[in-house]
Amino acid sequence: MDIISKTKNKRAFRKAGAIAVFVGVVRGETLKGEKVQKLELQAYQEKADEVLTNICDDLRKKSGIVDVQIHHLLGEFHVGDDIVYVLVAGSHREEVFPVLEEAVERYKKDAPIFKKELVTTLKGEKRAYWLEEQESHR
Repeated sequence: MDIISKTKNKRAFRKAGAIAVFVGVVRGETLKGEKVQKLELQAYQEKADEVLTNICDDLRKKSGIVDVQIHHLLGEFHVGDDIVYVLVAGSHREEVFPVLEEAVERYKKDAPIFKKELVTTLKGEKRAYWLEEQESHR
């Protein structure tokens, strides 16, 4: 999905002077130094879509903001794979960057998206466990 083209094709884009994009990727190491083998992402799809839509709609109301998009992928991912795209378009960069950060923080906190990390521990053991969104990004 090309979120930049999708935004540029909107009628309101003529008001934009800046686009900022955040791409979240699978990190190769946990905060404990364990080696990540893969990540599984699941969601309560209907609720997650509703939450992401509401965040985008809410943030589009901010002064100078033209478009906000959040696309979170689901399934099985390996180190370096993209897992989320967040885009904010607005009149000026000073308006875009704070809204981008807010969009990322809000989806992490509010969207019912569940992560299962499969890792190799420091002792060489294979483990898998579910993470809470807040824990996985600190």
